[in-house]
Amino acid sequence: MRHICLHFQIHQPFMLRTYRFFDIGLDHYYYDDFSNKSNIFQVAKDSYIPMNKLLLETIKKQKNKFKVSFSISGSALEQFELYTPEVIESFQELAQTGKVEFTAQPYSHSLVSIKSEEEFTKQVQRHSDKIQELFGTKPSVFHNTHFIYSNYIGELILNMGYKGVIAEGAKHILGWKSPNFMYCNANNPKLKILLRNYKLSDDIALRFSQKTWDQWPLTSKKITEWINQFPKDEEIINLCMDYETFGVYQTKSSGIFDFMKDLPKTIIADTDFSFSTPSDIIKKAQPVSVLSVPNNTSNADEERDLSAWLGNNLQLEAFNALYKNIELIHTVSDSEIIQDWYRLQSSDNFYNMSTKFFADGGSPLKRNPYSTPYEAFINFMNIVGDFNERVKKAPKIIEEAQLSPQEINEAIAKHTAALEQLVELKKKKKK
Repeated sequence: MRHICLHFQIHQPFMLRTYRFFDIGLDHYYYDDFSNKSNIFQVAKDSYIPMNKLLLETIKKQKNKFKVSFSISGSALEQFELYTPEVIESFQELAQTGKVEFTAQPYSHSLVSIKSEEEFTKQVQRHSDKIQELFGTKPSVFHNTHFIYSNYIGELILNMGYKGVIAEGAKHILGWKSPNFMYCNANNPKLKILLRNYKLSDDIALRFSQKTWDQWPLTSKKITEWINQFPKDEEIINLCMDYETFGVYQTKSSGIFDFMKDLPKTIIADTDFSFSTPSDIIKKAQPVSVLSVPNNTSNADEERDLSAWLGNNLQLEAFNALYKNIELIHTVSDSEIIQDWYRLQSSDNFYNMSTKFFADGGSPLKRNPYSTPYEAFINFMNIVGDFNERVKKAPKIIEEAQLSPQEINEAIAKHTAALEQLVELKKKKKK
């Protein structure tokens, strides 16, 4: 059996307000509520609501022949709950069909997988719990922020109990190999690796409305013909793209919704591929070989590395400043500080400081609220300066795990003895 997997990523960061140096220590609220609310309203109206409706109709028409999967960040889910609960409801309606899978990721769409194993594990568990709470399903496949992956990260994912991961089918890790197979982790072959076919995915996400592209216009018939040209032994095609491709990056007037409406039925009718979820593929397919990824890869730019977020001194300084008190943060009991901790980790905050996109004219798909990377850096560092001071002053949790059973029993015995002495003293006073 040959599989085609449609996988959509959804992330919305909490955009930061202008936070000046003189706000440090005086004002601890960091977010631009107006921009966040208006952005979610607009994207929901242009993309999420109409696409969810389209996918639901397709699932009903194609019955058991059409499936999709989603990776939705915790910060996006929080904003849906705050501003557009109808988006949550529409995803719940999709989930109830049994034809939709939700994959796990770091809760705040962060870069934490390259920084802290403990924090990475906490964020993934928090996200998994949120998915189960909202959609009644526990993720079994992992999709890291921006498809960041390495042999080491793969081991961490497997240790958390995930059976598979979706990664970028980058040329420099594949060499002569094709992304249209399933592979396994080099350190532990129990973890299965599905690879994004970036050529076909980007044809839809990036080039669909480019009239200068030599393959324009892209139609469902044309992409089906390309799929049929793959060698018969290439059994898996993973089409992974931002959900905002539909209605935002490619506007409704471009014909993207009509294309997406036609694509499933054309593929089902004219190819031997069936639509599957990532967990379906992991259960049914066999890995063809080990895939060694010694260094971190991602889906960003030609380099497919981390330079979009950590490629200059501004980004590195901001990244290190945010994480410098990570051990202390793990002992904090203040819920507002913990909420800010998750929100500030969003990869967007570091992406906004990138100098490479300003040099080449900017990325067409990313909205940067800052005029320059330096403005983004200064604003973020002011916020982190205030945040770190709050962390130092916050009440701390006394973790029972730090005490041995014997120490706990001794503490209880001392407390009991003290109470008994107090009772005796009170009795003597009454006499």
